[in-house]
Amino acid sequence: MATITLKGETVNTLGELPRVGDHAPDFVLVNSQLTDIGLNHFSGKRKLLNIVPSLDTPLCAESARMFNYRAGLLDNVAVLVISADLPFAQQRFCTVEGLDQVTTLSMLRNKDFGRDYGVLITSGALAGLTARAVIVLDEQDRVVFSQLVPEITAEPSYDLAIAALNNS
Repeated sequence: MATITLKGETVNTLGELPRVGDHAPDFVLVNSQLTDIGLNHFSGKRKLLNIVPSLDTPLCAESARMFNYRAGLLDNVAVLVISADLPFAQQRFCTVEGLDQVTTLSMLRNKDFGRDYGVLITSGALAGLTARAVIVLDEQDRVVFSQLVPEITAEPSYDLAIAALNNS
């Protein structure tokens, strides 16, 4: 369990964020075609997991745009934007925003991802959604960068995440 804040108010998460050097837990999330997708779907690629509460908020939208642009320019990289939003809403967001370098994935069918990655919020106004976090994995799914953003309304460390992605 981690303690983070939402506009200064303490909230808790369930589980622990994977640490640098850990092998990332597999997951089953839902893509825009309502297909179950696991980590193995991105086998052999470096992966940036941009985990957000909801793409329907300005800061989450900004992080998706930023990583679409910055990480999307790199070779052999899968940029995954993960939230509790419905796949239809995620797809609509990407279409409206013109995001073509990210794959959106939803926790529609279960919350195991949130628990296994230590980002499921268990208290406060956003309980049931995910905390804001960025995890970078190498081609073998080893964690090379991991950040649980301590304040949900703050941006992640884009530069550190991109540097880790470039160095993996």
